[in-house]
Amino acid sequence: MEFRTVVDIEDPGFRIGPCEQMLFVGSCFADAIGQRFLEEKFRAVVNPYGVMYNPASILHTVERLEATSFQTAFLTLGTNHVYRLKETGEIVDNCQKRPQSLFTEEELTVEACADYLRKAIDRLRQMNPQMHIVLTVSPIRYRKYGYHGSQLSKATLLLAIDNIRVNPCKSVAYFPAYEIVNDELRDYRFYQEDMLHPSAQAVEYIWQRLCECYLSEEAREFIEAWRPLKAALSHRPFRPDSEEYKAFMDKTMLKVAELQKKYPTFAL
Repeated sequence: MEFRTVVDIEDPGFRIGPCEQMLFVGSCFADAIGQRFLEEKFRAVVNPYGVMYNPASILHTVERLEATSFQTAFLTLGTNHVYRLKETGEIVDNCQKRPQSLFTEEELTVEACADYLRKAIDRLRQMNPQMHIVLTVSPIRYRKYGYHGSQLSKATLLLAIDNIRVNPCKSVAYFPAYEIVNDELRDYRFYQEDMLHPSAQAVEYIWQRLCECYLSEEAREFIEAWRPLKAALSHRPFRPDSEEYKAFMDKTMLKVAELQKKYPTFAL
C-alpha cells in the first residue's frame, strides 16, 4: 500500500554539473536551497541584495547584477504582494522598518507577475544566452494575508509561471517545491515551530528530490566524494594540537588536493 502521494518532477532538459556557477534569487526558501548548494561546493550566489519575495523585486535584483556567466539560475517566488512608496510610486524591495503609512500595499495580477518574470529572464539571458532558468514557488505560507489569501497569492504566482512556460522559446523549467511540501510532505512534522516554514528535514528532502532530476551523474559523484571530506573538515577535535589530529588533517588535505585535480573548479 502507498501512504503518500509522490509529486512528479518534469525533466528540465538539462543537468547541473559539479561546482557549477549558479544564481539563487527570491524568498527565504531560495536562501535555504542556495545554501545547500554552497555546502556542496557549487559556486552559488544567493540573494546578493537580500531576500526578494515578489516578481518585481526579483527583477530589481537581476537588473543590479553585473555581467556574470551563471550557468543556472533559480528564481523563487514567495508572494504577489508588493509595497509602493507613496512619495514616488515605486515598488520597494525592503521597507527598511519605515512607517507603514509611507507605503501602499498592492497585489500584482497574473499578467503583471508574468511580465516582471519575463523581463528578469530576458536580462539573465542577455548575460548568458545558454543560461538555464528554473522557476519555483516557495512553500512558505503567509499568515498575515490569511490562509485563504495566501493560497490566492500562490495561485497567482503559479498561473504566472504557466503563462511564461507556454512559450517554448523561453526554455524555462519549473521545480515543484510548493507541491512537494503541500502534497508529498503533508504533515506538520515537516514544519518548523511556527508551523509555516519547512523544517530542515523537509528542505533536505526537497534537496534530494532536486538532485535526482537536476544533477548530472558527475555532479552526484562529486558530492559523494566530497561528503567524507566535508565531515572531516567540520570535525572539532578535543586536542587540535595533537600529532594524531595533525596527521589526520594532512591526510584529509591530500584527499582535497586529489579532488581538486579531478574537478578543477572545486575550491574550499
